[in-house]
Amino acid sequence: MKSLIKKIFVAVTITAAITGCKSNSTSQEGKVLNIACWNEEFKTRFTDNFVAKGLLPEDVKINWIMTPNENTVYQSKLDELLVQQMDLPNDERLDIFLVEADYALKYADTPYTLDVIQEIGLTEDDLKNQYPYTKEMMTDHEGKLKGVSWQACPGGFIYRRSIAKDVFGYDEPEEVQKQLKNWVLFDNTAGLCKEKGYYMLAGYDDAFRVFSDNAECPFVTDNKLTIPSTIKDWVSQTKIYTEKGYNHHANLFSDESARDAGKDGKVFGYFGPAWYIDYFLAPASLQFPKAERTIGNGSYGDWAFCAGPKPFNWGGTWICAASGTDNKKLIREIMYTLTCKKDVMAAIAKEAGDFTNNAEAMKEVAESDYKNPFLGGQNHIKVFLKNAQALTKKHACPYDQGLCEKLQESFSPFFAGDVTEDDAWNHFFAEVEEMYPNLEHTF
Repeated sequence: MKSLIKKIFVAVTITAAITGCKSNSTSQEGKVLNIACWNEEFKTRFTDNFVAKGLLPEDVKINWIMTPNENTVYQSKLDELLVQQMDLPNDERLDIFLVEADYALKYADTPYTLDVIQEIGLTEDDLKNQYPYTKEMMTDHEGKLKGVSWQACPGGFIYRRSIAKDVFGYDEPEEVQKQLKNWVLFDNTAGLCKEKGYYMLAGYDDAFRVFSDNAECPFVTDNKLTIPSTIKDWVSQTKIYTEKGYNHHANLFSDESARDAGKDGKVFGYFGPAWYIDYFLAPASLQFPKAERTIGNGSYGDWAFCAGPKPFNWGGTWICAASGTDNKKLIREIMYTLTCKKDVMAAIAKEAGDFTNNAEAMKEVAESDYKNPFLGGQNHIKVFLKNAQALTKKHACPYDQGLCEKLQESFSPFFAGDVTEDDAWNHFFAEVEEMYPNLEHTF
């Protein structure tokens, strides 16, 4: 089963089945809460801020359905579960499932997700402090909100303080930002880093999300594939950076990229949002992973954060209620607690360094004495706050994850000098035709 997309837009019988189920359901809540996700992040947020606070009814059992997210494996599993949803007993049906930004619309615009306002019970007042673009990402074509997130994911540039001092003579974020505030200055800094024996970026994909998130059009409109000009700009810049030695030829999340963030790494910085720092950079910085995360353990603490050349958003995780659930009241409490409560949003930001989806909470943290130890004591929420305020609705489409992954995969050999640019484009389009045979393209 390659994709749910073909099924959901012809799912008249499935929609009818769901509707029929609703009319026959009772108000009694279920005793098993089935949650589908791909890693421990939501489980941790849920456990620490809901279960540990005594908010989970004692007679409810949590069943975690964990499936890796790489290469759309999680989506394939989720598609299978949702298609068979209405044929299962109540306690075996999905109640909650998580989705990411790259494929959020694939599930939002279907009958498999419940309206969180009309069917789950959140109110506009509950949601008032959430960033508008996080709601737009999960709003279907009828204007129904189909999921909510505890995250907002504005990104910026995370750089090594010691390298900044060597290159510029200073490492303060406000001053370093002046050298990175547009692409011309960013390129100039890349040249300065090269002269000092450093790399500006770890590899080929590091800047991809800055370009893709600022695209002037969606990848797909009316089943027609279009390559935004910003993607072509990414290809051009990355080839130049590779040829000039401005990057270290690594791939995103690779072992090579991780080593470049370590004690002896020569990479100046990485693009990313808060989750990227917590998930990838902070662990990669440690010389002794099992030891305390503190200054002196590898490059931990030798980092800072600034806005970079362009505001962008990368990622985000949304909580969706599955049609057919018998736990609507509990789901409402989970969604409210984990995405609407100001104190919870502020606590997650301070404890995990995450930028959460509550403008008032983030303003409060930005103005507090909060210090991020990985970033040398910087309150990076202040910078994230400015970038979040600059973000607007993006040109998202249901195919984003597959297309972004295939673009990066197809062009890696081109950047390495193993194939021509035409070869890379031809490989990409061949992959697209295999994954999404319904799409048309011209290039």
